[in-house]
Amino acid sequence: MVHKILIVEDDQPILDLMDLLIRKLGYEPVLIANGFEALEIAKHEPPALIMLDIMMMPIDGWEVLEKLRKEENLKKIPVIIFSASPTVEEKMAKIDDPYLGVLRKPVSLNELKAGIEYYLA
Repeated sequence: MVHKILIVEDDQPILDLMDLLIRKLGYEPVLIANGFEALEIAKHEPPALIMLDIMMMPIDGWEVLEKLRKEENLKKIPVIIFSASPTVEEKMAKIDDPYLGVLRKPVSLNELKAGIEYYLA
């Protein structure tokens, strides 16, 4: 079975790159450009993992994460925050969530592979 990875990113060139990288690693990417749509997809077809950008509109990645964690069937889905924001680590240090990780943009294929395998192994 191929794991589905929900990629939530509003920057189309990054979304296109992630599509290629995730496929190269042998996973099935589900590409979403906004947080509201990501929440709907996750509710109806829960993925094995979510890669979540922080700086998005109309709701940001932190709001998406908060809503995911309030849903009983979604709160244990691993989420990798995928962001270039300089404040991510500071915010992450305040969150106690064993199903939450972070990868900084830009990410190498090896870093991406290690991050995904950590949660899906």
